[in-house]
Amino acid sequence: MSRHPDFVPHGVIPAVLLPFHDDLSIDEQSFRVHLRDIAAVLGLSAITVNAHSTEVASCTADEQRRVMEIAGEEVGGKLPIIHGIWADGSLEAARIARRAEAGGASAILVFPPAPFTLGQTAEMALAHFKAIADATDLPMIVFQYPLATGQGYPAATLERLFDEIPTIRAIKDWTPQVPQHEAHIRALQGRARPINVLSTNSAWLLSSLVLGCNGLLSGSGSVIADLQARLFRAVKANDLAEARRLNDRIYPTARVFYADPFVDMHNRMKEALVLLGKLPRAVVRPPLVKISDGEIARIRDALIEAGLLDVRAATGRNAA
Repeated sequence: MSRHPDFVPHGVIPAVLLPFHDDLSIDEQSFRVHLRDIAAVLGLSAITVNAHSTEVASCTADEQRRVMEIAGEEVGGKLPIIHGIWADGSLEAARIARRAEAGGASAILVFPPAPFTLGQTAEMALAHFKAIADATDLPMIVFQYPLATGQGYPAATLERLFDEIPTIRAIKDWTPQVPQHEAHIRALQGRARPINVLSTNSAWLLSSLVLGCNGLLSGSGSVIADLQARLFRAVKANDLAEARRLNDRIYPTARVFYADPFVDMHNRMKEALVLLGKLPRAVVRPPLVKISDGEIARIRDALIEAGLLDVRAATGRNAA
């Protein structure tokens, strides 16, 4: 499998979905088609697997390995692959990191350990990331959760992580407060060893990007990668009129994808791809359950409003 050794996480990075059969096994054929469809979009920097969007919490270690293997086969020669590190313990996180490197990943996205919801110290966070850094030299992306979850890292902790672990090269910033998000962008990208800020605030992506993020890493890229790539280019070119026009198309999808309950966002994205004729079914693994017909209808309306789905095609598919 191809590894892109000079890759530094930046730019437009979709987090792909993972299709399942009705018996909840991985639909490898549909996954391959989905990967090729995303990789064909102009202007992407990488893709992400084994993350929220691929329902990593419901996947075994063998399934995560297979997901990475398929991604490497389909797109690894064209795009860097970022592998999520989802683990509550540091030893398991290190094992996953070694497996990701062996599988051809070009970077890793480190999710915060769930026990941190009960409290954390800077020493705990450092121990976790050092265990991973000792296992691989792959560039790391810190997934920064909102501080209110208990899994977000305080500013002082982030500073120590960046100072002491040189393989950390980016942060996936899920900071919901605009002033704090802007402070991250200014401080981290202005460091002597810059830390790229990748927006994951997909519900207000234009606002986030105009603050100066050096990229975005988003599950909604599994549906609207082209719009996201064009928006990112427009913002970088200071073409506000074009950026606002593209944002007007993105907004209807953001409105339905990121509605309550938030946990259903990727569930909804699968339904969107079914409506667009790009997936055969929208199966999710428990504890997620299929969303209602009424919500699917709202997704259909949003896709039409965004100019992604023709009204006549939508009506025909609905009648079928």
